[in-house]
Amino acid sequence: MSTVADKLAKKSTHKTPAKQVRLRLVYIDFWSAVKLSFLAAVALAIVTVVSYFLIYLVVSATLLTKLDEFFTSFTDGGATLSQYVGLPQVMAFAAIIAILNLVIVTVLGAVMAGIYNLAVKVTGGLLVGFTSN
Repeated sequence: MSTVADKLAKKSTHKTPAKQVRLRLVYIDFWSAVKLSFLAAVALAIVTVVSYFLIYLVVSATLLTKLDEFFTSFTDGGATLSQYVGLPQVMAFAAIIAILNLVIVTVLGAVMAGIYNLAVKVTGGLLVGFTSN
């Protein structure tokens, strides 16, 4: 007499043949592309701000004192480099770059979706193959 576990074990060893499907991508929704590119741009903006902060920490710990002395020798002590290149200035620059990248990447995502949708009319779309395991 077989148990339920034996029946389930026999069923799991039976393999079904993998079915392959070929689909054609003929349209990219404009708003989906905008939302996805905006999300990627937000991630890029966060990476930009964090990388500027980390680079500033490394430069200030290693090179800023020597560069400050070098800059002071040219200005006869009237100005220091740390007045112009401080953490607030670097973070403001990083924020400006991040916002510009946010706008540019979002617009480029929308433009690329539009270009793809126009190119599909000529080429017929992108043929993609899928298989089930």
